Amino acid sequence: MDRIKEIVAEIDAGNPKPIYFLMGEEPYYIDRISKYISDNVLTEDEKGFNQMVLYGKDTSVDEVISNAKRFPMMAEHQVVIVKEAQHLSRTIENLTSYAENPQPTTILVICYKYKKLDKRKKLYKTIQKKGELFESKKLYENQVSEWIRRTLASKKYKISPKACMLLVEFLGTDLGKINNELDKLTLVVQPSTEITPEVIEENIGISKDFNNFELKKAIGEKDVTKASRIIDYFAQNPKDNPFVVTVTLLNTFFTQLLQYHGLSDHSPGNVAKVLGVNPYFVKEYSVAAKNYPMKRVSGIISGLRNLDLKGKGVGANNMAQADLLKELLTEIV
Repeated sequence: MDRIKEIVAEIDAGNPKPIYFLMGEEPYYIDRISKYISDNVLTEDEKGFNQMVLYGKDTSVDEVISNAKRFPMMAEHQVVIVKEAQHLSRTIENLTSYAENPQPTTILVICYKYKKLDKRKKLYKTIQKKGELFESKKLYENQVSEWIRRTLASKKYKISPKACMLLVEFLGTDLGKINNELDKLTLVVQPSTEITPEVIEENIGISKDFNNFELKKAIGEKDVTKASRIIDYFAQNPKDNPFVVTVTLLNTFFTQLLQYHGLSDHSPGNVAKVLGVNPYFVKEYSVAAKNYPMKRVSGIISGLRNLDLKGKGVGANNMAQADLLKELLTEIV
């Protein structure tokens, strides 16, 4: 993110803000910024007396302010980092008095994960003027593949679109978890080498052949034999392949296919933009559209919603996952 680069540049130039209030639903960027400040503002010798880490569960806003008002010892700055600050949400507005007149030799870092300050309140407006108010937003699933590609490109690695999709399907949108797996991959793959589904299967354990991505592709092609093999694999490994994930992904696919049918411009660029998918996968929608007319797609979406309810125990007495999967395949193909 561009703002993160600007924050890092300001710190490197010796112009840190007195307060960094890091908030939002995505903890990855909050952790990155706080760690960068922790690692780079003070030398190792200075940290002993001038760097303090507090935890929201074990402290109070008054204690945070008291520590922030101290003067550094034999250093230009002191750093006070408050982790898990979201536990101070009931009293966080009490920080306003300090934010209005922050100690210029203190760098106060507030890690306020999974929550946001109320923009209407005085604390929000004060930190906007006096410090850095950074909101770390959760990425949508269709943005995570691009994030993976850019993250690897910054380290001189490439990754195939299919490999990206496998990671997103298996790991979701948790950037911290994804980044940990990418670190593992970069240890075993040479720079400038493309990371493929085979590399991911070998080093992370995600099957390149039996996954929701391949099931979606097989269903789109009406390849009943392949789809049945994948369904059987899912039935034998239910913990690694929860039904709710499968039915949700297929519902998204057929909803996008409905959109595809409604487009007048089926050029790859336009389809990718409207559906929010990588151009690499546009052909799958073109093939599926020939196999599933618009009216049939509408019926499938309705059927998938009913199956989703059954999977959650509505209108069905704890159906086994194997039975749900077989009914799903019958409903579609």
